[in-house]
Amino acid sequence: MKRLIKFIFLFTLFSLVVHITAFALDKKEFSTSPKTNDGKKWRIGYYEGGEYIDYQKIFTETIRAMMKMGWIETAEIPLQKGEQTKELWDWLETQAKSNYIQFLKDAHYSVNWDEKLRKKTVSEIINRLNQKKDVNLMIAMGTWAGQDLANNYHNTPTIVCSASDPIASGIIKSVEDSGFDHIHASVDPYRYERQIRVYHDIIGFKNLGVAYEDTVSGRSYAAVDKIEKVAKELGFNIIRCFTKSDVADKEMAEESVIACFHELVKKVDAVYVTLQGGVSLKSIPKLVEIANSHGVPTFSQSGSEEVRYGFLVSLSQAGFKYIGEFHAKTFAKIFNGAKPRQLDQLFEEPPKIAINIETAVAIGFDPPVQILGAADEIYSEIKSP
Repeated sequence: MKRLIKFIFLFTLFSLVVHITAFALDKKEFSTSPKTNDGKKWRIGYYEGGEYIDYQKIFTETIRAMMKMGWIETAEIPLQKGEQTKELWDWLETQAKSNYIQFLKDAHYSVNWDEKLRKKTVSEIINRLNQKKDVNLMIAMGTWAGQDLANNYHNTPTIVCSASDPIASGIIKSVEDSGFDHIHASVDPYRYERQIRVYHDIIGFKNLGVAYEDTVSGRSYAAVDKIEKVAKELGFNIIRCFTKSDVADKEMAEESVIACFHELVKKVDAVYVTLQGGVSLKSIPKLVEIANSHGVPTFSQSGSEEVRYGFLVSLSQAGFKYIGEFHAKTFAKIFNGAKPRQLDQLFEEPPKIAINIETAVAIGFDPPVQILGAADEIYSEIKSP
């Protein structure tokens, strides 16, 4: 009962924090109403380090938000395959209608987590931005893309999306200041700390399993510094297993995470499923099977989409709706004259729980009514990706 009361108290506190920070303002007021670029369409480009399901989901919800705001004519977005974003980009370029923006045909870049291709592509993008100058706004999706374009080698407005920790990874200077007039990155400095605290209050684990790539980028994706901070405060142990993540061979990355899960479930009483290339639509069913068969609860760092596919719990993202709206408004303000550096970067999602009941039953976890009452997304079964 004491743990449950503490959980409710913390969750209420998180709610108050969100409401307070929601009033954070841009450095100046800017319109979000649709407008042309002096009679021409605003031209958009896109760059990602490689395929990742969050990128597709965030991009899709950003487009939906732009439709609601009137920048793009409302239409049904086709169901997307796998984790790629190219098909959506092609649909936007050929089928979506807008009087205000254009998704350039040859301005979608993805380097398949290949370091050599990354260097070549970044050089090509920056040369295009400086020489051809046909892109008015770049979407940099993910940490790699943010790191590659958050610099003074160009001055094209660039919005960094889905970077797990843009401050720790060196993309931006701070929550208050990106460090570059043309750079903006959404950031929630306490998101992962909130996740770990809520998870601990729900499960009460003593040994938390964490699999991640032991590199600067890998530790940043997994928010290892945040996990270590909360572990020290709450007194639980971190049991680590190292994987491959940012590699061109995705199957290798997936197999490395699966191997780590086999190892971790024998040593821990909970697993924190971190952001990395090996946690994919293909590998998640196997990871869920391993954890559930050993009665080990799982928390998805990524969010509620992975809870739909079988991880026990996460903080709800309402299908990335809120972050999509945040990015769409940021685009709109830039098209209305704002410099990216003038816009608020702080984004905190509404504090709601996502939980999978079939997984709860499988591991013998009986969620209290109060936790279900705090849930925004309740999945009664494990869905196939």
